[in-house]
Amino acid sequence: MAKGNEIIVSADPKGVFLEGTVYGTPKPGTVMKVRATALVGGRPVWEVYDTTGDGYPGIVAVLLADQLQGGLATDAYVTGAHCYLYCPIAGEELNMLVADVAGTGTSGSEAKAIGDILMIDDGTGKLVDDSSGLRKPFILLEAQAEPVSADALLHCMYTGQ
Repeated sequence: MAKGNEIIVSADPKGVFLEGTVYGTPKPGTVMKVRATALVGGRPVWEVYDTTGDGYPGIVAVLLADQLQGGLATDAYVTGAHCYLYCPIAGEELNMLVADVAGTGTSGSEAKAIGDILMIDDGTGKLVDDSSGLRKPFILLEAQAEPVSADALLHCMYTGQ
């Protein structure tokens, strides 16, 4: 269960707000990266986080809801839509999309506890339990009991790592 109904939970965010065009159908709370394509309107095209091929993790840019169009934190974007993102600084709190990967024993299907370390899943941009990934930038600030039956927005803190 998320804290409130926004992605950014911190009262006075100090990070960087970005805009661009979205590629795919990600939901707010997903970590995104710049897509290797031409700029649209002078701004980058964003796709879900994936280090495959280059191995470089890049920045942590979290997809925000499209509030100018009445979008909610649970509404997915569509390819070609104007999107809004936020790059947090260490200590800021956000509602992040945590993956449900049923049956794997390594991801969102288990109960979650306050203080769990979460990493960004390559290819989905969602957070998953630490499985020795390159980057573990989030700490869970709420508990969630089993069973988790779908991806969920959960209250997290960005560590800056």
